[in-house]
Amino acid sequence: MRNQREYLAAYAESHRHPTNVVIHLACVPVIVIATLGLLWALPVGAWLGLPAPWAAWVNGATLAAVPAMLFYARLSAAAVAIMALWFAASVATILGVQALGLPLAGTMLALWVAAWAVQFVGHHVEGAKPSFVDELPFLLIGPLFVTDEVLGHPLAGGKGAAA
Repeated sequence: MRNQREYLAAYAESHRHPTNVVIHLACVPVIVIATLGLLWALPVGAWLGLPAPWAAWVNGATLAAVPAMLFYARLSAAAVAIMALWFAASVATILGVQALGLPLAGTMLALWVAAWAVQFVGHHVEGAKPSFVDELPFLLIGPLFVTDEVLGHPLAGGKGAAA
């Protein structure tokens, strides 16, 4: 398995065009939230007959977070901390959508499809296919790439290291 710097450097190879980078800065958070929202809509706890307080929190998103966090733990403690913040922000957004009375699955599906469509436009502009086409773990690297871009590349080893 690649290390964090190698993943970020490889991801950056198909994310050099400024338009594609901006698109990813906007769309990756939407995709993360929408993916978790769609998984949140899978009431695994209820299917298992768990009591109400537990059933609400045992769902596709919370279960998917476990192997994802194990992947991030193999990269670094910073990756785990960053992705825990992404997960918390996503859960807050999901609960907000539910509090507004919006249909969770429908809202998240619409956001997910729209954000992916825009991402593919970004890759067309870039002239490169998305990284995950060759290696599925890159689906988990996108949020780290966005965080690294926003923070000035500390995860990739300094300014410009990922480019």
